[in-house]
Formats: sequence, structure tokens, C-alpha cells
Amino acid sequence: MMSQMPQPTALSRCPSCEEPLEAGDRFCGACGYDLSAVPAPPRDEPTITANGTSPHPPSAVPSVDWPVAPEVDSSHTPAPVHRAADIQGTDSGGSELPHPAGESAGVRFDRPREPEEYPLAPPAEVPSAPLADPRTAELATPAAGTRLCVACRSGSVDSDGYCENCGHAQPRERDHMEQELSAVSAVSDRGLRHHRNEDAFAISSAALPDGSPAVVAIVCDGVSSATRPDEASLAASRAANEALLAALPLGTHPQQAMHEAIIAASEAVNSLADAPASHDEHAPHVNAPACTLVGAVVTPTLLIIGWVGDSRAYWVPVDRASPPARLTEDDSWAAQMVAAGLMNEAEAYADERAHAITGWLGADSYELEPHTASFKPDRPGVVVVCTDGLWNYAEAAEHLAEVVPLDAAERPLHSAQVLVGHALDGGGHDNVTVAVLPFPAPAQGAGSA
Repeated sequence: MMSQMPQPTALSRCPSCEEPLEAGDRFCGACGYDLSAVPAPPRDEPTITANGTSPHPPSAVPSVDWPVAPEVDSSHTPAPVHRAADIQGTDSGGSELPHPAGESAGVRFDRPREPEEYPLAPPAEVPSAPLADPRTAELATPAAGTRLCVACRSGSVDSDGYCENCGHAQPRERDHMEQELSAVSAVSDRGLRHHRNEDAFAISSAALPDGSPAVVAIVCDGVSSATRPDEASLAASRAANEALLAALPLGTHPQQAMHEAIIAASEAVNSLADAPASHDEHAPHVNAPACTLVGAVVTPTLLIIGWVGDSRAYWVPVDRASPPARLTEDDSWAAQMVAAGLMNEAEAYADERAHAITGWLGADSYELEPHTASFKPDRPGVVVVCTDGLWNYAEAAEHLAEVVPLDAAERPLHSAQVLVGHALDGGGHDNVTVAVLPFPAPAQGAGSA
């Protein structure tokens, strides 16, 4: 029996090598492919019919028996949701999908398991240096005079105060300051609301002509509504401190020395208002720098206080059975109302104008009136010199005394830290600066820097 010859095909190209074909070809002239083995083209079964209805699936392929979702009844209870695992899965031929051991029945959405004969090979290990732990890694030593970022500890800080590596803004030096001497300590903090610290302080001690000690603390609060208040407070505190250190060893009475120190501080702040060379009548007006000042000088027998503005000084005795006292009177709107008998203290300080100051250091002040007072305490205690950033949270002397630690005379730095913390815990709405001076001045205070 003769074998049946392949029938010619109407294909235009070889299914195997894509070689062009001619009519009547039974084999591909390029690769010899048997063109009679090409299956007939599949029957066209459109997904959507012309009238918009879906055609029925071929009878040879069984359909999936999807559960019918119940309709919402009169109680408006929604139909239950079916999860994929609730429905029996089938493959494209209608057969049930196999379930690997330990897996629940249902449609699988994960990747099929690889055949055992084709296991996945782990990626080739590429040797690399281990990553350094930034907490223990040895960082490169920065060049001399270069500030190191407090955040990444590796980048240098530019002149604008930002890290050149991570861009982190660096804390300013004056955001938090502490200084401790043997007979006086001070702490200043930016607070929780202000963008910078406009307070400043200076503490020191000197020897009087008879060799006895004189301890000095100056605290200044920059007026925020003025220009460069931070510079004003810094200039005033330094000038007053230097004036006292120059006058006290010469035998000048401490009260007179305090008066002259406040005048020196005023002149230092006034000098900041000098017009720069580029200033002319077309330049916009700016308020002259301004600040308040309160200072204390403690000797073995005498306590001197001086002030301009609303920064304060308090007396807190070591024996808390004795009453504490406020040693200053504010140059403020509220104090004027109380002094004139127009309001009581509670009413005046509840007014929104209460903290408007009527006296300050600066070229725009009406008239400089330094206040000084001399006291001779008959018992030991501490003098607390502070800005309104503290006394806003402990205004009455009795309230402030409750915050001052009992060992303040022995641990003035710790006491100053506690008082600043009290203001921050209370809200920290302003810069806060506190100096604590034990009275009488201890002998070791003489001559300390």
C-alpha cells in the first residue's frame, strides 16, 4: 500500500523557520518541515457576540460551579462575602487543582512549587566588606576647628549651622548654657517655644580690698520686639560684669559699683544701634536693640541688687520656716497699675498688657533709671536671679521657694537646673535663665574666675 502523500497547504510562511512558501508546497524548502502536519486553525469563538451577549462556553469544557450570592433581604443585611478559599478551584480544562500537603483547598494565588528536578539554586555569594556599625565605627577625625554634626557624627557644619553631610540643623551654642563657679552657678535655656535664646548671663567673683569675696551674677533678657535682642542681652551682661570686676577690688561701695555697672551695660547696648556705613534715609526703620537686666553682688555681710526692666531677684532662706521675699519691683505696666492703686496685683498681672515693660536698656528707652537696693540678711540663704521665663511659673516668692531645693546653698548648680526644669515642665513659653548665689559668700569664692 502506498503511503499517503502530504496535502498541499495554503500557508504563506513555514511554521518552523518562517521561510516564505508558495502555493502547493508540501514541504519547506529551507528546513524540510512537513507542512501537512500543521493543525487546522482554531475555530473563531468571539468573547462578546454582536448583540452584546456572551457566548456559551464549549460543551467540552465544564464550567465552574460558582455559588450564587443571596440578594439583600428586607432587613438590608448585605450578602455574605466569599473568600477565594471557599471556592473549589479548577484549571483551564475543568480539573480540580491539586493541593499540596498542609494547604487548604481553594484557588491558589501563590507561585506554583518548583519541580524537584529543577531546584532553585541559591545566588552565588559575592564577598564584600561587612557594614560598619555607626554606633561603634571609628569616624574620621575632622580637621582642626571643624564642628562635627551632632546627628550623623560624620559631616562638618557649615557657616549657616547646617551639616554638609545630612543637612541637620545644629543646636546653637546659646540654646542651653550652664556655668558653675565655687560660689555661684547659672543655667540658661532657649525654652520650648522660642526659635533662639535671647537671654544671657555672666557670673564671676572678685576679692574686695580687705580680701573678702564678692560674688557677681548678671542676668539679661533680650526684648523680642526689638532688633537683635540676643546681641543686646549678651553685650549688657558682659559690660556689667566687667564693670563690677573692675570697681569692686578698688574699694568702690558695691551699691555704687552696681549703679555704674548698669550704666556701662546701657552704653554697650546703645552702641549696637549705631547706624552701619550703608545706612541712609531710604533704609527701613528698625528698633534699636534692647534688653532688661538684673544683677546681684553677694559679700560676707552685704547683698546688693540692681535692675532695669522686669527680670527679678528673690531671697530664699535656708531655714524655710523664715519667709522668702522678692527683692525687685518690675518696670512694667502691671507694676505701675498696682503702684498707682488702680488695680490689685492679681488683676494687673491677669491683663494682657501686664508684661509691657516701661524700663529697659537700649537707645530707644525714654530715660535710664537704674534701680539698686542694699540688704543685710540676718541668716543664710540663697539669692535667685532670673528672667520672667522662670517667674511666670512661680511668681510669688512663696511659690518660688517651694521649687528651690533645700540644699540650694550647697548645690547652686543643681538648684539652677531644677528651676529651669520647672519652667520647661510648666510649658517653656519663654527663654529661661537662672543664677543661684549662696549668702553669705563663701570664702573660697574670692579670686575664682
